[in-house]
Amino acid sequence: MTTTAPAAASVPKIDVGIGVMVFKNGKVLMSVRKSKLGTGELAFPGGKLEYMESYEDCCRRECREEAGIEITNIKFLYTSNIRRYAPKHFSHITMIADWLSGEPQVLEPEKSETWNWYDPNDLPNVPMFETCKMAFEAYKTGNVYFTEKL
Repeated sequence: MTTTAPAAASVPKIDVGIGVMVFKNGKVLMSVRKSKLGTGELAFPGGKLEYMESYEDCCRRECREEAGIEITNIKFLYTSNIRRYAPKHFSHITMIADWLSGEPQVLEPEKSETWNWYDPNDLPNVPMFETCKMAFEAYKTGNVYFTEKL
């Protein structure tokens, strides 16, 4: 008699998201998101960490893929536990970097609108992606960990 093992229950997974707060002449690179999470919200370049990729390499790759720019002086800014987009759950890391070269352009039009440099003290009146709100707070206060209370 042959038996079939029961189907494994679907186990939710946690993704690792990386955001990059890129500075050039005191301004920060941001675009309005068009992707599923945070549509219509202002955000930095970023995405999911790939298997065996360093945080720094992920930052470089995402900046190239999304905006066509090169960055340097990549440093850790903060980490957070993001559950507000359930059923998605992210362990999120935001890094800070300096612009090195390239003019920002929309290379993934399904994910973002025009890239612009913004003065952190004079941001447009547009909703902001949650991880970016945390990044500006971390940048101003030095806080390196954020978690959402459910």
